[in-house]
Amino acid sequence: MSFLKSIDTGLFNFLNQSISNPVFDWLMPFLSGNKLFVPFVIFMATFVIWKYRARGVLCVLFCLVAVGIGDGMVINTIKHAISRLRPFNDIEAAITLVGRTGSPSFPSAHSANAFAVSMVVFIYFRNSWKFMLPLAFGIAFSRVYNGVHYPSDTIVGSVMGAGYGLGFVWMFREAWNYAGPRWFPEWWMKLPDLMDPDRREAVVDRPVATTSPESKWLRLGFVMVALLFVFRLWYISAGKIELSEDEAYQWQWSQHLALSYFSKPPLIAFTQALGTGIWGDTAFGVRFLSPVIAAVLGLSLLIFFFRMGMSRAGFWLVLILSVAPLTAVGSILMVIDSLSVTFWALAMMAGWTAIRRDDTISWLFTGLWLGLGFLAKYTALLQLVAFVLVFFMLPEGRSQLKKRGFYLALLILALCSLPVLIWNAQNDWITVTHLGSRAGLETAWNYNFNFMQDFVLAELGLLNPIFCGAMIWAGIAFWQRYRKDELMIYLFCMGAPLFIGYFLYTIRSRVQPNWIAPAIVPLFALMVVYWGRRFDDGCVALKKWLIAAFVIGVPLVVILHDTNIPGKLTGHRLPAKVDPLTRVRGWSSMAEVVEQQRQEMANDGREVFLIGAHYGITSVLSFYIPEANQRVPDNPLVYYQAADHPENQYYFWKGYEDRKGQDAIFVRRLKRNAKSEAAPQRIVDQFESTTDLGVFDAHYRGGVMHRVHLVACHRLR
Repeated sequence: MSFLKSIDTGLFNFLNQSISNPVFDWLMPFLSGNKLFVPFVIFMATFVIWKYRARGVLCVLFCLVAVGIGDGMVINTIKHAISRLRPFNDIEAAITLVGRTGSPSFPSAHSANAFAVSMVVFIYFRNSWKFMLPLAFGIAFSRVYNGVHYPSDTIVGSVMGAGYGLGFVWMFREAWNYAGPRWFPEWWMKLPDLMDPDRREAVVDRPVATTSPESKWLRLGFVMVALLFVFRLWYISAGKIELSEDEAYQWQWSQHLALSYFSKPPLIAFTQALGTGIWGDTAFGVRFLSPVIAAVLGLSLLIFFFRMGMSRAGFWLVLILSVAPLTAVGSILMVIDSLSVTFWALAMMAGWTAIRRDDTISWLFTGLWLGLGFLAKYTALLQLVAFVLVFFMLPEGRSQLKKRGFYLALLILALCSLPVLIWNAQNDWITVTHLGSRAGLETAWNYNFNFMQDFVLAELGLLNPIFCGAMIWAGIAFWQRYRKDELMIYLFCMGAPLFIGYFLYTIRSRVQPNWIAPAIVPLFALMVVYWGRRFDDGCVALKKWLIAAFVIGVPLVVILHDTNIPGKLTGHRLPAKVDPLTRVRGWSSMAEVVEQQRQEMANDGREVFLIGAHYGITSVLSFYIPEANQRVPDNPLVYYQAADHPENQYYFWKGYEDRKGQDAIFVRRLKRNAKSEAAPQRIVDQFESTTDLGVFDAHYRGGVMHRVHLVACHRLR
């Protein structure tokens, strides 16, 4: 191994230093990443699809699969398993012409991606090697010349990329040859060979099954949900993002299980307790049930629409939900909205079945889903308004008021609300006061249309502007074309009141974009039903708009999952101030910085604890400092600053009052470019003296992600 390493190092020195010249000094950084790369790739992908149709679509699709799975799963896993340092870390004379990343070196992702794409393109266009192969070699060579990879990194990466590029196409081809004739015979007859779309001989003498269109769309939906579930589990296990502040905060709730909490009902805490009970107090344990819940919702929607003979609508609904940023994020992060949206949708589906079939059992399930939705988020009570509107709009709904089913559902909802009521009765109804303050009810009415503008822009971005526009259009236009369609009326009643209510409330107060999340499933369902009918009526422009929506939505959701992608493609990383993943990155680095200062302060043998200025920073420090994580909940190391009235859930847990005479570090996260300030007066009053330790940066991949201001607090009074 030493002999091979010496050859590797010697070859690196030769390629990186000995042949250095002005032409390569310009060309090689350009090959590693440039501003023209992304527009060029988009143009070529569009051209290939337009000119070669099925062959072009398959080529582009498998290039995305090869890069997405190969880089994200194969290469990234090996990188972190081997953790080889970049050459510039070991070789002082190394010439680095591009940014010095902190990620591992072996194997080279650029080389793997270049050769994987070259292999896929070669499969579909045999003459492409004349251009693609030299380009791939050039990219691999540039990584060594630029000083960021050893030759062995690029060689292994190139071989692996070409190998799994071929392997992915072959694997999917074999899977299609097995499943196509059995599950999707009509589509298989049109496309029997994924590696050669123009070949039709495979159809001859091959038995195919007969299946209804409804079953075809249902099975396709099942496959899609399964693939999304596997991807989401891999994603949360890959360590690409860390916990958000709210996730870490609610993880601490799961360590202090109670009937309810200061700001939210208890179900999120019990959900996280179940996940961490299975997988331990890790980010994967915290988030494990989020992909499970998303899969349950997807399968439920597919089955619901299948039973109504609308499997195509169900498939498109689940697919659209997976590429709308708001719902896509909810299938990864273990946040309250994941539970709230799911139980609202389940209550909606059970309620429709109860009304249409006059079924008491379905009403019992409706009550259960309403109750669990209330235990997830208080917004669930507004679904009762939706049901009242249904009873007013539908004759079948009004007849249910004369029967026991709906009232049994209300009884179950009331029983589910008891834990919250009991806890609040024991704590002076603090949640009611908090929610009133959060909604701005304590302030005078102040009409401000800027809030409405912010709300509209946020929803356009979070829901995809085309989907958002199509949803609003459907909610208005169906009254003219399909005013007697009871399903559309029902879906409108299930989503529109919440959406319109919050929209109008923006005139008075700021409304957070996620507050309307439960309304998205019913309104998107209305959208796919309405536009499905329009398509059947001959609206041919729908296909173009749908393609445009996915052209916008898919890249956006992909980048939301990994904002490092633009940096990999262009060589320029997104600044932290515009990176949407700033909220879920850099916390462990920040915890290391704070813990290092705590250890230095504790060198004299005195125990030092931490005080957070905000519940978010208190929570992430509690999770990402190993000692603090182990000491939750009985003997905490990190506390929220003491207050004489409830500001968050920390008020109800053990404080640091019994640490008299001990030292602490007050930790405050600074906003971008903000200057440090003196510690709050209440902190100063609690200690005999304080010392400003300064401002520290928390890095992610070489860039500053967070800044914290630390204050040493001496001898608690």
